Amino acid sequence: MSNIFRRPLAAPLCKSPLNSAYIADPRRFCVRFASGYNKLKQLNPLLVISEEIQDALATGKPVVALETALVTHGMPQPENLKTALSIEGCVKASGAIPATIGILNGHIHVGLSRAQMEQLSDTRNFPSSKISRRDIAAVCAKKGNGGTTIAGTMVIAHLAGIKVFSTGGLGGVHRGGEDSLDISADLTELGRTPVAVIAGGIKSILDIGRTLEYLETQGVPVVTYGRTRDFPAFFSPRSGFESPYNVETPLEAANIIHHGDLLGLKNGYMFGCPIPEEYAKAGERIQRAVDQAVEESTLNGMDKRGKEVTPWLLNRVYELTGGASLENNVALIENSARIGGKIAVEYAKLQVGKADSTQNLGPFLDFATVVPNGSPGIDPNVRAIERLTSDPDQKVKPTKPAKVVVVGGAAVDVISKADRSSSGSSAVRSTVPGTVKNYLGGVARNVAEATHRICASTSEAGSDDVLLVAPVGNDSFGTIVRDGTALLGMRADGLLQVSPSTSPKGTAVCNMVLDGSGDLISGVADMDIISDLKFEAILPVLEKERPSLLAFDSNISVETMSDLCDWAKKSDSAVFVEPTSVVKSSKIVRVLEDLCKITPPVLPGRMSASTLSYISPNILELQEIYTYLETSMERHSHLKKWWWTVIDDLGLNQDYVSQLSILSKQRVSESTSQDTGTLDFLTEKGVARMAVQLLPFFQHIIIKCGNAGVILAMRIPNTPAQLWNAEKSDPRRGRRIIFSGRTSMFVLKHYPAISLGASSVVNVTGAGDSLVGSLLASISANPDIMQSPSLVDKMVHRAQQAAVLTLRSNLAVSPDLGSIAHS
Repeated sequence: MSNIFRRPLAAPLCKSPLNSAYIADPRRFCVRFASGYNKLKQLNPLLVISEEIQDALATGKPVVALETALVTHGMPQPENLKTALSIEGCVKASGAIPATIGILNGHIHVGLSRAQMEQLSDTRNFPSSKISRRDIAAVCAKKGNGGTTIAGTMVIAHLAGIKVFSTGGLGGVHRGGEDSLDISADLTELGRTPVAVIAGGIKSILDIGRTLEYLETQGVPVVTYGRTRDFPAFFSPRSGFESPYNVETPLEAANIIHHGDLLGLKNGYMFGCPIPEEYAKAGERIQRAVDQAVEESTLNGMDKRGKEVTPWLLNRVYELTGGASLENNVALIENSARIGGKIAVEYAKLQVGKADSTQNLGPFLDFATVVPNGSPGIDPNVRAIERLTSDPDQKVKPTKPAKVVVVGGAAVDVISKADRSSSGSSAVRSTVPGTVKNYLGGVARNVAEATHRICASTSEAGSDDVLLVAPVGNDSFGTIVRDGTALLGMRADGLLQVSPSTSPKGTAVCNMVLDGSGDLISGVADMDIISDLKFEAILPVLEKERPSLLAFDSNISVETMSDLCDWAKKSDSAVFVEPTSVVKSSKIVRVLEDLCKITPPVLPGRMSASTLSYISPNILELQEIYTYLETSMERHSHLKKWWWTVIDDLGLNQDYVSQLSILSKQRVSESTSQDTGTLDFLTEKGVARMAVQLLPFFQHIIIKCGNAGVILAMRIPNTPAQLWNAEKSDPRRGRRIIFSGRTSMFVLKHYPAISLGASSVVNVTGAGDSLVGSLLASISANPDIMQSPSLVDKMVHRAQQAAVLTLRSNLAVSPDLGSIAHS
């Protein structure tokens, strides 16, 4: 049984309504969560928890509570809404789920929607109260709206079972508080509510020294998140005071919270996160404005106005700094949100006894811990993730844009295999003993992983070069995809979670049932979420990354493919198409019809551009594309005229036919020890003819021929500097045919398959995807690689090596792919 379902030796004593039940027995809690949540609603009929947060709490996902007082009272429009959404994005980028809390029409919402946040942010038309503990019941009774303060958010987060809360600056003892007794309710709430507050310190308009003393009296652990114990002062990373403790990693912080649970302590925790150093210098100038604003509040009597003081002071500081304080304020809040998300991730792992980041994958743990040499351990790519989650000054988001974006399917393959002792008939309408394992799959995901493994092994920065863009559902399978992607060291910020409010479809899953011999009995594939992926969801990622190479599989819709190709053309990005299957490859023709409504211009002295840059079909897919395209051209006369102009420029003549005849008679393998047949499929099945006639639409065609190797057909510019001009046709020994036209050159070359040696084939599912991933890695590293004969040979050889490694592996992509990066 997976460790995720093992009960701890000593059940923690945390008593929050949801969290304690999950910690005590996660398996039973997940099963009965729906009824448990209904009971919670009966006890608290005003509490509305969003479906996403319900699922997260039920399945032990990391959740971070967020306040809304900054939306209703802390910032002007439209910065208030923009900042709130940005904070949620920071939490998501850290691997956690944001739960923004507020009150609308007398109902307490945990996990506000975009529309609800827009309503709260419209302070002119929807007046809202500032909600602390004392205000919750009154505002609910009066059916009012409200933005929750730190104290109010802590109360509600604890009620919902959320342990981590990120915010900007903590309230505290006001200057002169020793006389006025003006002390924020945030401090007393920290003394009695077991929620960890992740903040940028104590608001600098307050008396920081006395606030720290008050927190000590309340029994609240104060911890600096950083390399020193310097306690931050909101706009400045140093206040002149020290915390009793400091932590440098999310896991250290989570451990403090976790041990408080084990001891049954009822207090909260204050983690002070210094503002990033790049904002510290401006913070000195802002602090002078703070001091002036405080002095003015004393002179005009505002310091006696209770909860109105803080908003007035912050607004006055904004005026005095010309808006600079707002920029620093936003940076500080975003920093706290990122760190809070990391801490929540580590805390969630500790609740099921999994502090090690390599063991947070539950049902696909076996997959996650395979290392290149095949022994149990940690994948080297995990080190990149450890760096991101252990350095307090490190941003979660990659530091540079991706070179390659791969769009398409990411799925979970559920393989149920009966024991060998079970007969085929006993598995019908019954259950039999066996094994059930989950693996990450999906064509685009496999391709992206293969590309990543090679790029990441080339350089440390290479781990950011590849981005997978794929839809995942708001479900446990989506968590498997996200966590598994991150564990491999891959970027997970391109995984687009489908909201249950917009689509009920879940993460793509392929469930296969095998008999004791490994033969398929039956299966169900739920892949609709991939074909529903819209270009509008992908566009923000593309605009942010601006990749030089855009790849996609044919699981996505024709409309999305067309839009991707349009974007790539306007952005001068190369396009690589993976046909995926015979049935789905016909979609590509419909894309070409759409793209070729206006054919590319044929300019004197210049090679006419192909519609798309690269495609990697197998022979059956090539035949399907050709057949559909041939029919299409009969209906589009303008397309046929342009097509013939491009074909004519290849310079092919009767000599080409003779050379192709020679090449087709060569043996598939260069080895003389076995009879592997010849390359006669080039002529008898028309593979060469189809490839040539598709070149106007695809400039480079890499045909996967299984144990017959790889066929490369391409056309390249015929210029004086073209390195292929030094190569001559050699259909016998060189297995290549080269012809020159007026503006273009034609190359057809066969690459024999690499022998498996004494190894046997373990898995065929991801070999082609690994080959394509290796090609993408080579092209992204050198966009002009196709202009060099020697580099093309190395590229194809390495891609074939990648395919062989995966054939020998029981995974969709071999963990050993990084070993061929420098070959």
